[in-house]
Amino acid sequence: MSKKNKILLIFGFILVFFGLFVLRGNEDDWICQNGEWIKHGNPSAEMPIGLCPGALIESFEDCVKAGNPVMESYPRQCRSGENFFVEGIGNELEKMDLIRLDNPRPNQVLKSPLVIRGEARGTWFFEAVFPIVLTDWDGRIIAQSYATAKGDWMTEDFVQFEGILEFENPENIGDFSRRGALILQKDNPSGLPEHDDALEISIRFE
Repeated sequence: MSKKNKILLIFGFILVFFGLFVLRGNEDDWICQNGEWIKHGNPSAEMPIGLCPGALIESFEDCVKAGNPVMESYPRQCRSGENFFVEGIGNELEKMDLIRLDNPRPNQVLKSPLVIRGEARGTWFFEAVFPIVLTDWDGRIIAQSYATAKGDWMTEDFVQFEGILEFENPENIGDFSRRGALILQKDNPSGLPEHDDALEISIRFE
């Protein structure tokens, strides 16, 4: 092989290397987009912890990621400068006189199988059960089952309940995709919308 051909061959290898490892850039990486870490390609590293560089603080989660102080009130509050951000917990406080949830708690990281425990007034049940639903960040149902009364449900007093949900975690495509909701629906055999009711809390997936 002539010296000229050897040089051309070496130059060709350099171009291939450049194309594979340089031009691909952050093809397999986590990128910051609209204040969220977004999965791009198939990165080997876990999603970065903390706020995206240059991201605006617009929520409680953003405030915490930025390292700001959190007040242990309920719901918790985070302070960024003169701004306060309140942690979203769903409508738990509004439903306290009808249904109370012991496990999981709002914004808890869930693992499957999930044991759901709490107490609800007998009027929340029908035939000793009521529906429970788990949704992803986009409202898509990923699991559903029933909670069962652990005592006599034919009462207006509080009755303990328990249920189990088995589920697969949604694909992790960014921090937003780790969010979801657990919904405990009042059983409504009449089907009339005026009798619908539900406790809904924010949760997080692993």
